[in-house]
Amino acid sequence: MGKVLTETQVESYRENGFCVVDGILDTGVIDKARRLVDDLLASAELGEVAEVEPGDTTKARRIWSPTSRYEIFAGIAEDDRLLDAVGQLIGDDIVLQYSKLNVKAPHVGSVVAWHQDFAYYPHTNTDLVAALIYLDDATRENACLKVAAGSHRAGVLDHEVDGYFGGKITSLAGVGVDASTVVDCEGPAGSVVFLHPLVVHASERNTSDKYRRAFIPAYRAADAFPVYYGPHAAHNEPTARLLRGKPSKTARAEAGEWRLPLAAAEFNSLFEIQDGAHLKAGGKTSSGYFAHETGTGAAT
Repeated sequence: MGKVLTETQVESYRENGFCVVDGILDTGVIDKARRLVDDLLASAELGEVAEVEPGDTTKARRIWSPTSRYEIFAGIAEDDRLLDAVGQLIGDDIVLQYSKLNVKAPHVGSVVAWHQDFAYYPHTNTDLVAALIYLDDATRENACLKVAAGSHRAGVLDHEVDGYFGGKITSLAGVGVDASTVVDCEGPAGSVVFLHPLVVHASERNTSDKYRRAFIPAYRAADAFPVYYGPHAAHNEPTARLLRGKPSKTARAEAGEWRLPLAAAEFNSLFEIQDGAHLKAGGKTSSGYFAHETGTGAAT
């Protein structure tokens, strides 16, 4: 395993719960991925592969399981240098847990409220990491990721609304997170934000005239196993696969208790539960994950 991250970057991840790194991925590959997404967002099949913005079926806010549909994203998720970096953070035995591609359209871009990924997908231990890869230059204006530095050390925080899992932290102060720790993770296209599963993060509405799109492959150590198989989490497991190292015959458990994401009604996306759409008439929408994850192979 190569040493892609510097000691300072690894220490930043341990101390702050995230680090932003440029230069890991080939710029030509990022350009090709961006062109594919450009074509997809302009195509008639958008509604078949993406969750669209409420009230505007011409704009996507998330493309489902890109590693299962497109070879370019499968290749990025399995890039040797990216996996080397992931290995420095969670160990040599690496499982791809899931993938998604978040889209912030110009002057739109659904808000993502404060949350921890681990609250949605609790595991036996916290050796998980999401690699948020910017496909566009990300700035405050086009809603780059916001992270509360150091918040991962507080454990799983309250994500409940009216007594049920609501998928969001309604107030940073209410869970003891100091707003002064919030950092804007700006970066050029191709940069990677490595996120600890317990770090609190969010993103605002895109107020600019430029896209802010991010491909997110999420990884876990081979000995980290899910402790919750509810409807919104189950779709990750059929195709979770070992990318490097050896499978584990044991589950490594961290001491303590994990809150389970028990919602008032089933939901299929972070957006649905955060805005309460899962409680409205019609209930949850089709996620698209099952259909896209069970294909025979990724498309070009």
